[in-house]
Amino acid sequence: MQQLFHEIKINTKGQGLYDFTDKTISWINGQKIENGILNINILHTSASLVIQENADPDVLHDLKNFFDKTVPMDNKLYKHTTEGKDDMPAHIKAALTNNQLTLSLKNKKLMLGTWQALYLFEHRLEKHTRILSHHLIGD
Repeated sequence: MQQLFHEIKINTKGQGLYDFTDKTISWINGQKIENGILNINILHTSASLVIQENADPDVLHDLKNFFDKTVPMDNKLYKHTTEGKDDMPAHIKAALTNNQLTLSLKNKKLMLGTWQALYLFEHRLEKHTRILSHHLIGD
């Protein structure tokens, strides 16, 4: 049994979904672990992680629009507005989604469906550098 840690940095260009599946798989392929569990944690409170369809970009567009309508950027609605109109909405969107994902690794393959990919969901309007911590346990 082994445990490995790795960080991936993703530079975002503002709101949207950023596919990091290939970066994660590339790291896994460089390891000796064949079977195990991978936990991915985002080290931020205004962005999140989701597993989502990677075949039709309209899905990502609609998902972003849904969250923007559900959690509007209107400072009149929030007490916490320190960093601008996207500040509190970003925290709410992150709370409604995931700050971590856990996936199985079987025969060196990450257990994702045919049309599934790993996404960082950036909720802020400005660009950010986001850190994703990977923790792989297995043999």
